[in-house]
Amino acid sequence: MEERISNLEDGNIELLQAEEEREARLKRNEETLRELSDTIRRCNVRIIGIPEGEEKEKGAENLFKEVMAENFPNLVKEMDLQVTEANRSPNFINARRPTPRHIVVKLAKVNDKEKILRTDRQKKLTYKGTPIRLSADFSAETLQ
Repeated sequence: MEERISNLEDGNIELLQAEEEREARLKRNEETLRELSDTIRRCNVRIIGIPEGEEKEKGAENLFKEVMAENFPNLVKEMDLQVTEANRSPNFINARRPTPRHIVVKLAKVNDKEKILRTDRQKKLTYKGTPIRLSADFSAETLQ
């Protein structure tokens, strides 16, 4: 009887150790996923506050270039802005959300993004008189 209890206790200890190892592996994998996501997004800039539908007329890329030309004319002249991709995020419109969706702009160079964000901190941005903001694009886990 005592031997059976001892075997059950040993089995229980092994299960607890295996569970701890799984938890540690899961945390490592989540951290790696977060780092990968942030690496992929490192060239991205978020534009917050542009009214819905503005990008339909001109395209999101041209809208970004227009915002840059309006707010940073000297910076635009000095660097060659190469926009790889630009779109609204998320792709669907939530009718219950009162604020416009953000525009995510992917730039070709990280240095361009850093210059833009550095310059942004020194000045209030506007688009056709409407105040807007620029921010770096991070994964949801990093923002928390």
